Amino acid sequence: MLGKLARQHDPNVLVGFDHADDAGVYQIGPDQALVQTVDFFTPIVDDPYTFGQIAATNALSDVYAMGGKPLTSLAMVCFPEKADLGILERILAGGLSKMIEAGCTVIGGHSIRDEEIKFGYSVTGLVNPRRVLSNAGAKPGDRLLLTKSLGTGVISTAIKREAAKQSWIDAAIASMTTLNKKAAEVITGRAGTETNHERPTTNDRFSVHALTDVTGFGLIGHAREVALASNVSLRLYAGRIPLLEGALDCVRAGYIPAGLKANREFAECVVGYDEGISEEVKTILFDPQTAGGLLVSVAPEGSAALARALNDAGVPAVEVGEVTPQGKPLISVVI
Repeated sequence: MLGKLARQHDPNVLVGFDHADDAGVYQIGPDQALVQTVDFFTPIVDDPYTFGQIAATNALSDVYAMGGKPLTSLAMVCFPEKADLGILERILAGGLSKMIEAGCTVIGGHSIRDEEIKFGYSVTGLVNPRRVLSNAGAKPGDRLLLTKSLGTGVISTAIKREAAKQSWIDAAIASMTTLNKKAAEVITGRAGTETNHERPTTNDRFSVHALTDVTGFGLIGHAREVALASNVSLRLYAGRIPLLEGALDCVRAGYIPAGLKANREFAECVVGYDEGISEEVKTILFDPQTAGGLLVSVAPEGSAALARALNDAGVPAVEVGEVTPQGKPLISVVI
């Protein structure tokens, strides 16, 4: 809908909504730009504190996905008028715990009465304008790394239907409450680089060319955005893509969120599959993720070193594909 409105022309906008990127970037000085994002949603787990943690982790992720550092946040609350305020207190406390972990200060917020609980944050971060990592810039030959496993969408649906095993729930919650902070710090090599006045076309240490987080549009949806913004095609190796425990069981049992169906209807037209890839695997590639991992496009000479650095930092990153010259299909999923 934004695309139908009159365009504003502001030279300080470094990243807008043109390429469906993760956050907006607005330059405020020679060495500083604001990273701005907003995200909120309805509860996906039963525990209020955990829900607050997940909502905060999810909102912070878009700043990390631009190579930025979160600075401040504003809470957004929709809450029933007659509901127990103790629940809201627990939600806010959970969110605050993750904001503190991120070093991001909650400076206020806004609330309205609503029959359905919704919670999230508007987050503002900082980034050096010469070090912005957008979803554009992927180059043929690059390797694709993914820092978290897929499956939070189908597992969350199983939770709502009271059909999820506790081990599935535990794995999904652990993923959704893990900040992308460590991963972003390794990927950007932030320490000691903020005073670099030469505009690099890549991350200096690993030659990272593009970065995005895998959230509501699923792996295929966000990979599509990278491919279109970068004028390339992508090849994904189905057998290498990490999956949460229980994810395929949920698909087989039919715990398919509406968002997954919408993602598949929208984006599968640009995907080609090798023979032998199961229907369950095809389905999970469109699973909408909450607080998902980072998808990194990195030069081949830096891929192994980046993967090792991420693993050494406790981030379970794996190489899941590569970038190819633009062609059809836009995204190939191979064995």
